[in-house]
Amino acid sequence: MNAIPNEIKLTYIIAIFIMMFFVGFIIFVVLMYNRKQVLYQKEQQLKEAEYHNQLLQKELETQKSIELERQRISHDMHDDLGAGISALKLQAEFLKQKAEDDDLQSDIDELLKTSEEMNISMREMLWSLNSGNDSLGSFIEYAIVYTGNFLKKTQIILHSECEDIVDETPISTELRRNLFLCLKEAVNNVYKHSRANTTKLSFSQEKNTFSMIISDNGIGIPDGQPEGNGLRNMKRRMKELNGECRVLSQDSSTVLEFEVRL
Repeated sequence: MNAIPNEIKLTYIIAIFIMMFFVGFIIFVVLMYNRKQVLYQKEQQLKEAEYHNQLLQKELETQKSIELERQRISHDMHDDLGAGISALKLQAEFLKQKAEDDDLQSDIDELLKTSEEMNISMREMLWSLNSGNDSLGSFIEYAIVYTGNFLKKTQIILHSECEDIVDETPISTELRRNLFLCLKEAVNNVYKHSRANTTKLSFSQEKNTFSMIISDNGIGIPDGQPEGNGLRNMKRRMKELNGECRVLSQDSSTVLEFEVRL
């Protein structure tokens, strides 16, 4: 076999080096491009994270402003309306002591009753406005206390029970308010229409589902009776919360169940 001339060997070697150089250069370019792409993606991610942080900060500031406004309104209502209602009651009681006419005394009694109802309504609004009450435990405690006070002057005995309730579970102000208004309407119906001597509040929680049941041992809902405004309002409120209001009427009892996702 003839030996390959040195010039050709040198040419091959130079060609191989040139090819290796180009391959190395291409690899270098690709690596640099990938590095730039990675840096660009990281930069975009940082920008997006910064943007989301700014949005979150603005949202937190907005929530803080709303909370401060709620506190201001709550304090103003307590100071101004509370003082006004108290003064009205004192004036009415003073007039009642001096009044000799029975009709006038009856009117003053109505005035005292109205002022007391206004005072109760104001306390309910203050409770609704206070974000410190935005927990399941706080709602249940207030619901039981309210119902007990409402039925205190009646012959209806109140029982209550709680099952698997996590007191610290957060709930929104809207959810808390609408659940309370449903409870208020239901308890009022027990007092007005049920002829019951016992009513029961039952609260239960299963993970993110909360159930509130109001039952009594009264006469139930007569067959064929049209749905009243109160029941329609309760169903509407629960629908707005993506929850359910179920009614079960038997011969000697009425059961209202409210179920909602927390």
